[in-house]
Amino acid sequence: MLREYSGVVRRCVIQFTGLVFILGSPIALANGERKGESALKSFYESSWERQPDSKSYQYRVEAALARQKIASSLLVSPASVEVSQKTDRANSNQGASETILGLNIPLWLWNERSSSINLADAEYKKLLSQYYLSQLRIAAEVRDAYWNYQKSKIESDLALRRHENAKSLALDVEKRFKAGDLSRADLHQANGALASSEAFLVEAQANVINAEQRVRSLLGSEYFRKIQFGDIDKNIEPLPKVPEKLSGLDSSLPIVAALIDQLEVSKKAVDLAKSQTRPSPQLQIWTTKGREVYGVPYQQSVAIGLVIPFGSDARNTNRLASATAEMVDSEIRLSYERESVLNNVESNAALVKSAQMKLAAADKRSNLANETRQFFDKSFRLGETDLPTRLRIELEAVDASRQAAIAKINYAVSVSNLRQALGLLPE
Repeated sequence: MLREYSGVVRRCVIQFTGLVFILGSPIALANGERKGESALKSFYESSWERQPDSKSYQYRVEAALARQKIASSLLVSPASVEVSQKTDRANSNQGASETILGLNIPLWLWNERSSSINLADAEYKKLLSQYYLSQLRIAAEVRDAYWNYQKSKIESDLALRRHENAKSLALDVEKRFKAGDLSRADLHQANGALASSEAFLVEAQANVINAEQRVRSLLGSEYFRKIQFGDIDKNIEPLPKVPEKLSGLDSSLPIVAALIDQLEVSKKAVDLAKSQTRPSPQLQIWTTKGREVYGVPYQQSVAIGLVIPFGSDARNTNRLASATAEMVDSEIRLSYERESVLNNVESNAALVKSAQMKLAAADKRSNLANETRQFFDKSFRLGETDLPTRLRIELEAVDASRQAAIAKINYAVSVSNLRQALGLLPE
């Protein structure tokens, strides 16, 4: 029976730990990305490979399988052998001699073995679900760091473009000031806009450095130098389908499944505590061979005994109360998290729809603002528009471009957050 069950367990290991063997292989980065994979997925897999849970998981599986084997054994612990020799050579030396050979066999208490097997099985199942939760935890950090870096990079690029436009405009105003077409006040306004753009550029570049440091902490310096973050459009994760009735998700969500497994472990621990009312009894078998004096034939005898320890109410109550407290805590956490997770999925699904509408509106505004900037730029060069109006139009165009870029990032973030809420790893 144990052999059959172990076969099922090993198949589960292959199914759930396939990523372990894939992620445990050396990274082959071509320009920072694995062939056919998005930059976000490559980022996640490279980060996961550096995690302690990734490297220690196979050993935890081996330990869990060993606990199952121990729980399924016929004895509660290994048997022991006792050997003793008695003689009177040091005293009267009349030839008295006695050799005692004993075997102590620890026995299971009533229902203890079955409870131990159930607990070991539940702990193994919990190990699988906790492993996936560890992956999701790293995925959440990677998603946040990746999109934060992309956002800071876009803002830096936009700040650089704004600075270049402000510099070009300031040079144009200076030429026209020298030619007498514009006043010194106009020149001061243009230079002020240039100084403002420089401040925004410095701040944006500092944000990029901070975002890079966070990414570096997840990837490591070696992989950070190799990986490329790719285009935003190509790295927006696939939008998952969310059922109308979220109650259908429930136990399929990883955090709920993990809490269910934790509750099952707690219940099995309570059952085991109820069965362990006293220390394990022992079956003892002795064989004795000896004589009283020289010349008397050796006599041999066999004895069988049973050691039944007394129970301790205080110790048993402590063990049972602790196990029961863990079970109650797991039940309450499961009830709380189940509702919280479903609400999280619902809110993230709504945020995706909202981000889609904001992105469409921001793109429309950006297109119109940039077209307007071209009109007023030409008008300003022809002397038909004053400088304050030209500066206002420039700021509006820059702000519209920034809002459109940020809206795209926010949409990508909302999709990633929805996938995170559903327990899906980066793709």
